Amino acid sequence: MKLEGKIALVTGGTKGIGAATALALAQAGADVVINGRRNDAGALSVKHGIEALGRRCELILADCAIHAEATRLVAETLAKFGGVDVLVHSAGGPVNGKLFEITPEQWHGAFDTHVHAIFYLCRAVIPHLKLKREGAIVLISSTAGIRGVVTNVAYQVAKGAIPQFTRALAREFADDNIRVNCVAPGVVRTDFHATMTAAQRALNLDQRIPLHREGTPEQVASVILELVKNDYLTGETFTIDGGLTMRIA
Repeated sequence: MKLEGKIALVTGGTKGIGAATALALAQAGADVVINGRRNDAGALSVKHGIEALGRRCELILADCAIHAEATRLVAETLAKFGGVDVLVHSAGGPVNGKLFEITPEQWHGAFDTHVHAIFYLCRAVIPHLKLKREGAIVLISSTAGIRGVVTNVAYQVAKGAIPQFTRALAREFADDNIRVNCVAPGVVRTDFHATMTAAQRALNLDQRIPLHREGTPEQVASVILELVKNDYLTGETFTIDGGLTMRIA
């Protein structure tokens, strides 16, 4: 897919991986709608950065975990830009706790944020992609959804559903030329991992990650951009983790 003149919607596009992705899509020629839940300095900085590249950008506030909000987000994107060609769902957040440490509300909240939001957004976006007979969707999972983790059962189960959701949609809509792919980042230098203690960071870098360093949002964004642009990729989940998931000892 050539991105000049295309419209991209990036949820969670006001910080971290989402912000880096929004900027990468704009650099490739797309106009971008960034979504977040707060109109703060960080969100405005991303918006101004995209506009400085000569691309149009709108910031639309919405909580995609709520059906009506996700639907409104897509409707406003269509109203402001007249279409949508690319959806990247990057919105999310940690849900920490073992099985007997989390509440049922936290369990359901993890699925609202990481799984149900995708369901709502894709149901709103895909009819428009079908009319165009072209579209790209990229969903964000996590290495926690691929390998077992002790400390966040709800998060890892919800993230583990996303690669299967990716495969299901990729197969269902292949005849419509709508491609659906997924990325599974490992330890990336974002607010999500900012709460790691020095001991946890040392364990990750010294013992768990073969490359012995964290990733950056820009490195993840570069893979997302390739998944959007390469029109022979669909149904795939790409790990971006410095070798974390391949390590067995």
